Amino acid sequence: MRRLTNGEVVLRELVPDDKYRLAELANNKKISDNLRDGFPNPYTVADAQSFIEMCLNLTPPQVFAIEYNGVYAGNIGLHKGNDVYRKSAEIGYFLGEPFWNKGIMTKAVNLICDYGFSNLDIVRIFTGVFDYNISSQKVLEKCGFTKEAVFKDAIFKNGKVCNEIRYAKLQND
Repeated sequence: MRRLTNGEVVLRELVPDDKYRLAELANNKKISDNLRDGFPNPYTVADAQSFIEMCLNLTPPQVFAIEYNGVYAGNIGLHKGNDVYRKSAEIGYFLGEPFWNKGIMTKAVNLICDYGFSNLDIVRIFTGVFDYNISSQKVLEKCGFTKEAVFKDAIFKNGKVCNEIRYAKLQND
């Protein structure tokens, strides 16, 4: 089982029993408001189980549980592109609300980027962030991501149109 750590934060492969804690942390509208609509709200144990089963079929592992002080705190993953995008991966993550504002996600993003560039044969990691998600923008900037573009009125979430801000980090940056 893969484990990535900086001493305080650990990224480890998901296990089936994570479904209970995942459902508990993910069943939070404040989290789903910042993620694509494919992330359910409410978030059930069945949703967590389906997600974990999908993740366990990825080789090499691309999605990890985030542990902080030995406690499951959220998830982070890289989703490799295909076809002409096969050298790129999209980063995605969430952290349970009790763990916000502790610097955990910055450490987790740095760990997953190092892992991706070393193990997934990619040269670029990117993501799109909703313009109102300032915390995620700050994490990405602390981790060396560059703001590449603002896609105006690209997102429709919770009945409102907003901008998407695209960030990327290159292997050789």
